[in-house]
Amino acid sequence: MSKFTVESSYHLPAYRHRTYDAATPADACRQAIEDDDWSAEKFDYETAGEAYITGIWSGADAAYRAESVAVPSQFQETIQRKADHFQELFDQLAYAAQPMGLSTVDFDRWLPRAIVAVEKAKAIIEERCDPDEQTEPPVS
Repeated sequence: MSKFTVESSYHLPAYRHRTYDAATPADACRQAIEDDDWSAEKFDYETAGEAYITGIWSGADAAYRAESVAVPSQFQETIQRKADHFQELFDQLAYAAQPMGLSTVDFDRWLPRAIVAVEKAKAIIEERCDPDEQTEPPVS
């Protein structure tokens, strides 16, 4: 049996409460975003993000020492999966929406890719494995 070193991560929200003098709510929000003093931050362990895989290497204790192995998409952070897949969906829509329309040959080439892109989007939204992946989904 092979050994793998796996790096898992999750986001831990940090927050602060601070009062700002401002003319409008938007001005107060702008001040809060621009304020880089987080010395009084608190961590919200109750709403920690999902666990996801940030790296995998072949071998024991191999993190950053060996060449990394590709992380299957469904083990990546959901928000990143959505962002990465957005481009594919956009490309498919833009291709189909060409002003002159699609020829039969172009449509036959486009339709299978569009179906795959839509099925992957459904899998991401439903938090399940990608349709083309055979590995088990991450355990929550």
